[in-house]
This record gives sequence, structure tokens and C-alpha cells, in this order.
Amino acid sequence: MSNLRKLIYTCMLVCCFSFNSVKAADCGKVTLTEMDWASAQVVTAVAKFLIEKGYGCSITKVPSASIPALASVAETGEPDILTEIWTNAAPAYDGLVESGKIKPLTEVLSDGGIEGFYIPNYLAEAHPELKTLEGILANPKLVDGRFHNCPIGWTCKNVGTNIAKAAGFEKAGIEDFIHGSGETLAASIAAAYDAKKPWFGFYWGPTAILGKYPMTLVEMAPANSEAHKCNSKEDCATPKVAAFPKSIVTTVVSSEFEKSNPEVTDLMKNLSFTNDMMGKLLSWKKDKKATGEETAAHFISNHSDIWSKWINDDARKNLAALIK
Repeated sequence: MSNLRKLIYTCMLVCCFSFNSVKAADCGKVTLTEMDWASAQVVTAVAKFLIEKGYGCSITKVPSASIPALASVAETGEPDILTEIWTNAAPAYDGLVESGKIKPLTEVLSDGGIEGFYIPNYLAEAHPELKTLEGILANPKLVDGRFHNCPIGWTCKNVGTNIAKAAGFEKAGIEDFIHGSGETLAASIAAAYDAKKPWFGFYWGPTAILGKYPMTLVEMAPANSEAHKCNSKEDCATPKVAAFPKSIVTTVVSSEFEKSNPEVTDLMKNLSFTNDMMGKLLSWKKDKKATGEETAAHFISNHSDIWSKWINDDARKNLAALIK
């Protein structure tokens, strides 16, 4: 994104959107997770804007990932709102729900999340045998002997490593390469596509990457909930080869926050994106080299028909100038 465009979107967020906001004291302080993947950053930025400007809260964003965020809310009751949790990648999730420590509010990605091992379409077309995990294991040189895995701290890293162990990646000559960040994982796909080189690794949707770079989901043994539960643990004693189940992607709050702030809780119950809408936002974000906040500004400016239905009457009055 150009400096001028960044300035425009910063002004939209900081200056133009500051009217009619109620005092922060009316709501108090609220902590939101800020995960390090793109869809979660957009969800958090949209939620932050609506809560601050519509409901008058003072927001603190807490950088985190799924596992530490759930551990924190279990131990301390904070963050108040976990904006995007991929439930099949969070082994502690069900137990925390059952214990009453967290309250699921909505499926924030209404179509669910898709995870798995992918190869580029051009590689699948040139070598159809690579469409299955068995075919990849039999032809490691065709994927450059590398499996692109998630960063440490992401549950998908544990799953990828455990499947690699169970399938015998090392014996087959395939390195379990753990990326340092989500950005380098995404960049590796873009670089492979630009050079039309082999690539094999984990990714998920909805994402701008899968929207821009057509990828083929590699077939493996069917999803198995018990196998996936063990594979999600770093210390899984019996890893198995099993596909990622389709994930329910939720927003959750701490039980205390649900009781103390019912109006914001109701907003978060309504805040949800279809995969198509999120994919479009993420493609815009990537094309414009925009931040999560700039993408939120783009969404708020152009889709009041969607978000105006999420908020209550008082928030609607506070944000009236933005509603077409």
C-alpha cells in the first residue's frame, strides 16, 4: 500500500471515525486477542473498532496464539474475548467449555475452516501421483524433500510433526521444516508459485494465499477425531496419519466477561463472516499490503449493510454517520 493510501486509512480510523463515540468509562476496559494470522487480525480489528466507537470501551489487544490464549483465560480469566479460535487445533478447548471457564458465542467463520497439506495445482497437474500422501512419500524429490510446517506455538505445527512421524517423512527423505512465522510460511508458497517450483506443506482457508494461489489438498487417511486430538499434542504418544477435520472456528469470551458485559457479548455473538467475505477481505489486504486495521477500515466503510445488523440501537446511534 502506498504511503498516501496508508495515510488515508489511518485518518479514517483515527480521525474520521472518532465522532459520536461514548466515553470509555461507560464500558470499561476490554482485552481482545490479536492472533498472528490474517483472518484473526481482521476480526480483531473490526471488533475493536465497533466496541470502542459503538460501545465506548477501552480496548487492549493481547498478542497471542490459540494454545497460550486458552491457557491464559483458564488461569487468569483474561483475555476477555478470544476473537478467533480454530477449535480442532485447540486440545484444551472442549474441557474449558465444559468447565464453564469460557463461553462460545458464535462461529466467527460461518462456513468453518479448512486445514490440510497442499501442493500447487501446477505440481498436481504435472505429477498426479502427488495428490496423495502415499504418492509424495514415494517421490520425495518431486517436492524437493521438504514439508513446510507451521511455526512453533501453532497447534498445526504439532499435528504436522506428528503426521510426519507417523507417516515416516524422515525415512522417506522429507524434512519437517518448521517456519519461523506465518509470514514466512505464506511467502514460501508465493515464491514457489513465482518460480513454478515444487512446494508441499500445511495451509488453511479462508486465506488470501489460497485465493491467489490455486492449491490441491493432498489426500490421506480420513479425518479421525481421536487421532487428531492426540496429533494436536506436542507429546502425542501414538501419532497417526489422519486428515484434518473441518474446523469449527469460534469467538469465545471468559465466563466472567459474559456476565459483566452483556451488551458487548451480544455484539460478539453477531459478529461473523462467511468464507467468501473473509476471502475477499484477505485478498484486498494482501493486494494493498494493508494492515488488519486498514482492512477493518475498508470493511467498515464499504459494508455497513453487514455490520450494522450486529450492533445494538445505542451503538447504531453512535455510528450513525457511517451507516448508509
